[in-house]
Parts: sequence; structure tokens; C-alpha cells
Amino acid sequence: MKGNELIDKLIDLAFAEDIGDGDHTTLCSIPSSEMGKAKLLIKEEGILAGVKVAEEVFRRFDTELKIDVFIPDGTHVKPGDIAFVVEGKVQSLLQTERLVLNIMQRMSGIATTTNKYVKLLEGTKTRVLDTRKTTPGMRMLEKQAVKIGGGVNHRIGLFDMILLKDNHIDFAGGIENAVRGAQKYLKEKGKDLKIEVEVRNFDELNEALRLGGVNRIMLDNFTPEDTRKAVAIVDGKVELESSGGITEKTIRSYAECGVDYISVGALTHSVKSLDMSLKAV
Repeated sequence: MKGNELIDKLIDLAFAEDIGDGDHTTLCSIPSSEMGKAKLLIKEEGILAGVKVAEEVFRRFDTELKIDVFIPDGTHVKPGDIAFVVEGKVQSLLQTERLVLNIMQRMSGIATTTNKYVKLLEGTKTRVLDTRKTTPGMRMLEKQAVKIGGGVNHRIGLFDMILLKDNHIDFAGGIENAVRGAQKYLKEKGKDLKIEVEVRNFDELNEALRLGGVNRIMLDNFTPEDTRKAVAIVDGKVELESSGGITEKTIRSYAECGVDYISVGALTHSVKSLDMSLKAV
């Protein structure tokens, strides 16, 4: 299933859970002929994300809603900014309000957090990666938000890359079994997927290098000192990714070791939404 199809399904499900058999509050208080406008008001500084998705939400609910966008995705915003004005049936505005805010507040929170990490890496070659630690059903939107904030998507799911993590390796009986099994599987299935291997120590690192055919190695919970040694050992032969409890305070020290990527679960799993509201004009 393609990303746009997943987003459409998410929007449909979100309307189903929110509106059910009808928004009785709106239906009892607002005539169906009533027309009006609402503005998306920013109440907190950050990076705006989700404008394009909001346009899709409005379009899917009521094709006659008209949206004038003033601030596009990826823009640094501050309190008082107006991102867009939407005009049409008041009943439609009220029924789409919460879904648009839920999506935009979370996406903007993720984009803002990602952008903080990206700025901490300025001057290095290291890029910040997201993870699969996302809200179930909202992954496509959250991954979009990471990109809007300047980050890089690690992989969308389990289908677009082979990532042999500690459990895969332990269940397979070691790195060699896991890597050889992955290579055999890809050949048999005729698939062209990159292979990444997680390593926990220098023995595993050296084994992964010896085997060959690995595109990226993930250094799991290495200290900055050990990361620097690992970069020297690898010497550019494969891409290197640092992972495991890396925070805003420590990310720069890992980047300065020379790794290509640093993955940060916090980009999507523990983000504070950006404050904004959709207010009647």
C-alpha cells in the first residue's frame, strides 16, 4: 500500500472515530446553510508541518471548502502567525477542526524537535534519522514531519530495508548466520534491499566487516570514545549509524566522531505538540 493510500485511510478512520453517526452539537446549533471562515493561529514558536495534510482533510470532508495558505510547511513560525484561512460551510469547519489540529500540532511538534537536532549537527557530515517508534497508524505523517524538520527517514517499515537487530542476530545464531540468511533470501526473492546490521561490540563489528555485503552498520550503545575507534576501523568501507539513548546533550559528541547517521527515537515517540488553534474569523 502506498503512502497516500495509508494517509487517506487514516483520515477516514479519524473521521469515523470522531464523528460517528453525526456531530450532534454542530448539527443542532448551526444551520446547514451557514457560511464562515476560520484561521489557523500559531500560539508557540517552532517549525510548521501538516499544512498539506490539512488541505487534504478539508478536501476529503467537503470539496467546497476553500483554503488560502499563507505559511507553507517547513517555515519557522511564532505566536500570532496565521498559517491559513479556510472558508465554507460552518458545519464543515467545525467537524474538521479537531482532526486538522491533532495532525498539525503533532506534525509540527515532530518537525520542531527534529530541527533542534539538525541544528546541533551543523558543521558535521552526520544526518539525523528517525525510527519505527511512531504512533500506530500515523507513521506516514510522522515520517513526513521528520523530513519537513530537516531529518532523514531511516526506513518506512519492515518492508523497505533489512535491519538485522540484536534479537534477529541472537535468534539466528550469530551475525554470520543472520547476514548470510539475508543475502540468500534477497537473491531467492529477487529483491534489491539494503542490509544493515546492529553490532554491540568490536568483535561483532569486525565480523560484520569480514563478511562483506553489508551496506550499513549500526553501533548500538557505543560510547563516543568507542564510536571514534569504530569509525577508524571501518575507514569508510560502509555507512555507520550511532544508536541508543542519544540525547540533545550527547548527539554532537557522536557526530564529531565521524558517523554518517545518528538515529533518535525521541523524534517521534515522546514529542510535545506545538500549540495552535483554529479560530472563527
